[in-house]
Amino acid sequence: MNHAPRVLPLLLGLSLAACVNLAPQYERPAAPVPASLGGAAVSGSAALAASEAVDSDWQAVIIDARLRAVIRLALEQNRDLRVALANVDKARATYRVQRAEQLPGLNGTASASREHTSKTASSSGQAATSSSFKAQLGISSFELDLFGRVQNLSEAALQTYLGLEETRRATRLSLVAEVATAWLTLAADQQQLALAQATLASRERSLSLMQQALALGGESGPNLASARASREAARASVASYASSVGQDRTALELLVGTRLGEELLPPAGTGEEAERAAQLLSVPAELSSAVLLRRPDVLAAEHTLRADNANIGAARAAFFPSISLTAAGGSSSRALGDLFSAGSGAWSFAPAISLPIFDAGANRATLDARKAQQAADIASYEKAIQTAFAEVADALTVRSHVAEQLDAQRAYVAASQQALDFATELYRQGSGSYLDVLVAQRALFTAQQSLISLRLAEQSNRITLFKVLGGGSAESGGAAG
Repeated sequence: MNHAPRVLPLLLGLSLAACVNLAPQYERPAAPVPASLGGAAVSGSAALAASEAVDSDWQAVIIDARLRAVIRLALEQNRDLRVALANVDKARATYRVQRAEQLPGLNGTASASREHTSKTASSSGQAATSSSFKAQLGISSFELDLFGRVQNLSEAALQTYLGLEETRRATRLSLVAEVATAWLTLAADQQQLALAQATLASRERSLSLMQQALALGGESGPNLASARASREAARASVASYASSVGQDRTALELLVGTRLGEELLPPAGTGEEAERAAQLLSVPAELSSAVLLRRPDVLAAEHTLRADNANIGAARAAFFPSISLTAAGGSSSRALGDLFSAGSGAWSFAPAISLPIFDAGANRATLDARKAQQAADIASYEKAIQTAFAEVADALTVRSHVAEQLDAQRAYVAASQQALDFATELYRQGSGSYLDVLVAQRALFTAQQSLISLRLAEQSNRITLFKVLGGGSAESGGAAG
């Protein structure tokens, strides 16, 4: 027993070296999707390199200075992102607590006591006063992790932390995409409002001229009624788009988390500036589905699988004995002045072993629950990959046709404008009806509205493609990166 203080460190070292990890070997499940995403190649005048498509920071895609400023503000102010960051910090702290249990904790204690015994209670028949002083360092209930229980719990906490870090990345990426889409939607509705206001002004001028012509007998009542109806339709469109612009701004400011000044809002006008708010990712025609494994939501699901493996290992360890050590060493004396003098050394060593004998099947049920959770999480992981595949495939499908749609719609607007010019000129010459003019006006207005909507769809597709490919992994500039 005199050698116990020397044997203790050796015993700890041998025990730790003999640890057995009962967690199953992790194997990534096969992706339940085709090897190639397919789709047509995507290009653009300001396209990014294909090799950078899934690792680009949002600032490489968003090129409008106002939109960049709004996104930076959202990354600082958005409450959902703050919650995600707080959850990451909590998981990191939990992991540190769990990791600390793999090492023995060393505690220092000091105590003093003074006791008086009356002569009637004293064995010597004399009253006595005794003192005791003690100072020691000790290890309290340190578990020897012979079967990897503590190690696996620590690994599970680590994977949970890493999974939440990927969830934070996914939240950040979604926020960037949502803010960009909301800003572009506001820009489109502002353009629709400007178009409706211009159309209303034009139809009011036409109505005024027809009222004057009717007073002079040069116009019919039915044509005047048609012109008035056309004016009222334009007025209704103005009111509708004015309401949409107000709602769009509220939604954008809710995403950002603060009020926005006019200098940060989209430019008014024809939409040419807003059409260049985001540049285009260049994606190869045969894009490997392996890029989906780098999406933050898929990575988060994989970290959950790794945590499941570790939890199974911890559950298996519960079937085996556990050994804990409590030890202390220090000095003890009756006089404070002799506390650290020669011969005052004292120590204690109290190992304990716990052997599961009967638990009514609790350990087996816990292990079965961990395995069932793993099976469910494997299905969730596979579903995450399938969802990612569908999102990318849909975005690439839209991408392959939207440019042709835009070209056709621009040509349609030009043709509608020409048709209106012809109808107006024929009406002025007296060889055409005003009904033809009204029909041409409505066709042009509808074609211009559709062009604005297509511009929004094309820009939104660029943002969507960036998001579904898992972009934004590069962090720069802290929260505003």
